[in-house]
Amino acid sequence: MSQILVTGAAGFIGFHVTSKLLSLGHQVTGVDNLNSHYDVQLKQARINQIQHDSSFQFIETDITDTDSMLRVFDQAAFEKVVHLAAEVGVRNSLLKPLEYVQSNVLGFVNILELCRIHQVAHLVYASSSSVYGANRKTPYSTHDRVDHPVSLYAATKRADELIAHSYSHLYDLPTTGLRFFTVYGPWGRPDMAVFLFTKAILEGTPIKVFNHGNLKRDFTYVDDIVNGVLSVLDDIPSRDEAASTGTPAETDEQTEAPYRLYNIGNHQPVGLSQLIDVIEQRIGKPAIRDNYPMQPGDVLETYADISELQQAVGFSPSTSIEEGIDRFVEWYLSYYSSTQ
Repeated sequence: MSQILVTGAAGFIGFHVTSKLLSLGHQVTGVDNLNSHYDVQLKQARINQIQHDSSFQFIETDITDTDSMLRVFDQAAFEKVVHLAAEVGVRNSLLKPLEYVQSNVLGFVNILELCRIHQVAHLVYASSSSVYGANRKTPYSTHDRVDHPVSLYAATKRADELIAHSYSHLYDLPTTGLRFFTVYGPWGRPDMAVFLFTKAILEGTPIKVFNHGNLKRDFTYVDDIVNGVLSVLDDIPSRDEAASTGTPAETDEQTEAPYRLYNIGNHQPVGLSQLIDVIEQRIGKPAIRDNYPMQPGDVLETYADISELQQAVGFSPSTSIEEGIDRFVEWYLSYYSSTQ
């Protein structure tokens, strides 16, 4: 079994990835700074779920702290790294631009440098569907140009992709970027639509429906995401393979670097109004809908072309929005009844 580092282990996706790796028998070190940008108690509760596993070590630190992260890498010979730590969210990036650049760009370079120095076999990192920005063609393909981000968050994630390519090209560091599409599920983030809508409906408070509900998102259930991440983690890119086949990227230009980019989504966009309908049906209570205009940084639709990930590792998301919402609401009711 492998020694694996997961950054952002107390985060939503990081927690689920770590849990799955531990269930498969891997030795996992998780790092997270447990910042207060959303409920720290929820982050701590996630860690508490896996803290008892003898194959897991949790270290509270920040990826931008070079000395601390160097100690993390020195204490274990990590074969692979799953980098999920980041400042997340489009709207919040408009309020805290310096924090986003510090964590998402400088922090990512720190991880790349440490992976290079310690000769990590594969770095898998989180990008985002937000990099597609002003693109109007759907479904979004990794062959589309992504030159027009409409939020600072998107710009930081695009910067990560470019910097990762530099490291792959210069140092033969195998890297794979995953453009996540609206992940939801148990233990989800409180700032995401599924969480916000569920909370508001249960409490009988109004929900903000942006663009009058005329938005679509490629909502992807977290278990499907985790299966994709772990499949990619085992599929290490090589320079020889890239030279012979071309590498999935945002243009048709080939690169001989051990570098890949994939979309990871459900390939079935759901309208915002439909999502609210499904949550209402599961809870058995109507929502109070307050309509708002389109927000800065938002896009009308996200829709993942996942054909390249399907071909590479057999990725096949199988969780319907109805099934996923059932599982989320069940967790929400259980978690918040136990914390009150």
